[in-house]
Amino acid sequence: MTSCLNTSRLLCALALAGLAGGASANITQPTYAAAKDELKALYKAEHDGCSGMTGNAKDVCVERANGHEKVAMAHLEYQRTGSTKDRNGYLEARFDAKYKLAKEACDDKAGNAKDVCVADAKATHDKAKADLKANKAIATAQNDQMEATLKADYKAANERCDALAGNAKDSCQATAKARYDQ
Repeated sequence: MTSCLNTSRLLCALALAGLAGGASANITQPTYAAAKDELKALYKAEHDGCSGMTGNAKDVCVERANGHEKVAMAHLEYQRTGSTKDRNGYLEARFDAKYKLAKEACDDKAGNAKDVCVADAKATHDKAKADLKANKAIATAQNDQMEATLKADYKAANERCDALAGNAKDSCQATAKARYDQ
């Protein structure tokens, strides 16, 4: 119950900071600092809520709190920068947190059931990482293709400009350079 309550508070803090959506805009430094402080306080409260537990239930609770903190901090960083690198870091933090939590939950099982549980958790984690890696490769290929297209279009436009002379040629080349981001 405490974990769910703190998770709700964490999500509320993100929403209040304007961070619940995508990275449509970077956040200001004061907003970032305030949100970071709030997340740290929520993490501490969630972590402290685990102190009354024992055994694997406590381990699961602590792992959940750690995962919430890492994911929230990675999401906050992504919101601050809006960069692809931080987006990927946020996604990896989510995959890692889910994996660690699932693996910790497997400790309640024994024998083959535990082995299967750990293997399933690892397979899910590895699949998510592979999907992220494939998406990175696709994005890189698309960027490379876009750059090659722009370069070829710029070269063709520049050739058309060569047929002109004087100010018309200069204007044409400047327009081509701006249009094709060269």
